[in-house]
Amino acid sequence: MKTHLKKLWIALMVAGGLGFSALPTAAQETRSFYMGFTTFPYAVSQDAVDYTFTTIGREADLIAFSFDNGVPWVEALQGQPFHPILEAEWKASTAKIPKNHRRYVQVSPIALLRNGLALYRGAQGDMPLPSPWDKAKFDDPEVIKAYVYYCQRLIQVFEPDYLGIGIEVNLLMTNAPDLWDGFVRFHREVYQTLKAAYPDLTILTTFHGTSLIEGYLAEANHESQMKTLRDLFDYTDVFALSLYPYLTSAMTFRIPETLISDLVALAPGKPLAISEMGYPAQDLILTQTPLTMPSTPDKQNQWIQVALEAAQQYRFQFVVNYVLRDYDALWELVKDKGDLMVLWRDTGVFDEQGGERPALQTWRGYLKRPVQP
Repeated sequence: MKTHLKKLWIALMVAGGLGFSALPTAAQETRSFYMGFTTFPYAVSQDAVDYTFTTIGREADLIAFSFDNGVPWVEALQGQPFHPILEAEWKASTAKIPKNHRRYVQVSPIALLRNGLALYRGAQGDMPLPSPWDKAKFDDPEVIKAYVYYCQRLIQVFEPDYLGIGIEVNLLMTNAPDLWDGFVRFHREVYQTLKAAYPDLTILTTFHGTSLIEGYLAEANHESQMKTLRDLFDYTDVFALSLYPYLTSAMTFRIPETLISDLVALAPGKPLAISEMGYPAQDLILTQTPLTMPSTPDKQNQWIQVALEAAQQYRFQFVVNYVLRDYDALWELVKDKGDLMVLWRDTGVFDEQGGERPALQTWRGYLKRPVQP
């Protein structure tokens, strides 16, 4: 009997590579979603860019590129190369993509303030639209053709796993409702054209989440917001959400723990994702209003816990925390231009000095789990 047990033990050791991996173990926790950050740097420097890509390589398994500062309309319509600066930026970015990371690219045909056609991307972002683009409408054939070409170039260069062809599109209904129907025609044609050309690519548009739920934003008409979802529901492969719950009536005084479940209920049977999110770890002080929203690293961690738990519960495809590291250094360069850029300044899981926040530990707890879609 002892000899038999000894032989069995040796067999198990060999099967496990001289280890214990062949022995029964408790089921390992998994996650359904990939986890990532955008490449938004904390400062205007090559060191900041390198840090961001390197850290995403270590602290994520998805990398997100967000291009929300205009479209090279002129060159795209003509099928010509884009401005050399833009082409060089794309080349440098793709060279730094961490190996084996999933890739999410989101672009916007809508201006940053979500009130009209995106501005022009030339030597820099958000340049004035040249004539006749300054009078163009979303559903003009030239606009559709140019945007399709722009997206095709992005696909060729970045080879994304997920492509977002619109960002927070339902805010256009809030800010410029007269443009909505034209945008719907634009979006549907762009989606159908790209889907026919790339049937295996996940193509989506993102929604401003808190605008879709009554009670969070006074300016968001609920009936109109439900129309945006109906109009685009069949023209997005994923119900992707942009979530900044503190920029609502809740501010930082409460964590809206049912927000994500309420949103999920709006899209039965649809794949889900958080395309971007954030929550401040420090007091958010607005000078133009004026207004102070008190917050702490622990409160930020509460939101991260709520978001990741919900993502696992509802089997989201991916989750992106927009800011990796607080960008105080960048803020110093633009603070005289108003409060807009301060809204997300302190939403990193690393503070401005690179110090780790509690939210990062929560994030890592999920990241170490293997992905099981």
